[in-house]
Amino acid sequence: MRVTVCQWDSRPEALAAQLQALLEHCRLAGSELLLLPEMPFDDWLAAAPQVDAERWALSVRRHLDALQRLAELPGLTLFATRPFVDKQGARLNRAFHWSAEAGLVDDRDKFHLPAEEGYWESSWYSPGKGDFACVGPASCRVGSLICSELWFLEHARDYGRQQAHVLCMPRATPALGNDAWLAAGRTAAIVAGAYCLSSNQYRPEGATPGMAGMGWVIDPDGTVLATTSANTPFVTLDVDLAYAEAAKHSYPRYLE
Repeated sequence: MRVTVCQWDSRPEALAAQLQALLEHCRLAGSELLLLPEMPFDDWLAAAPQVDAERWALSVRRHLDALQRLAELPGLTLFATRPFVDKQGARLNRAFHWSAEAGLVDDRDKFHLPAEEGYWESSWYSPGKGDFACVGPASCRVGSLICSELWFLEHARDYGRQQAHVLCMPRATPALGNDAWLAAGRTAAIVAGAYCLSSNQYRPEGATPGMAGMGWVIDPDGTVLATTSANTPFVTLDVDLAYAEAAKHSYPRYLE
């Protein structure tokens, strides 16, 4: 399967040009699975501690509108998260996958929510139910770990037991600590015996909040196959799903 990860500036003034560049890259690369970061189609809502209901509603609309552009990419499945309001009126950070064939499919809601400068997520939305189940196209079982959920390795192990081929990790992480996040991604891949894909929010120097940008592709044994950068914001690679299946039977995955 050909997978694409990226680093992504979601500010409205940057979005149109990036979306066009992404469409061109995916067409040329023949992408089959595309991962975007957390809430990729609007500026980062949780940067401010004060919750604005109108601003949230605008972001919901912007995400739905942006998905219409992706109808130009048949044969590709997109994974990301979006702002969502459920029937009870609760605001959530919802993982989803989308394809031209299946349309928009809601998955699960972010469970572990930070509360600190630039990342007031527990103020802006509620935690999900903690239902970590594989989703995705029939040929590829996908488990999602949304940003901070990466640090809870019990979820990665559970996805491995569910026979996940790929862990998708949409992120919005600060400019410091790339090495720590990459180390966690490598460990999650090893624990699950699955490919670990991550795409991250990016901001140029001076923009706030500062976001690191680096995305990655890591194999089931923890080898970093590729990372993104400001000069290479999109990376596409082939991953071997049979390799991920075989990895479930080797150390340390087979341990009870």
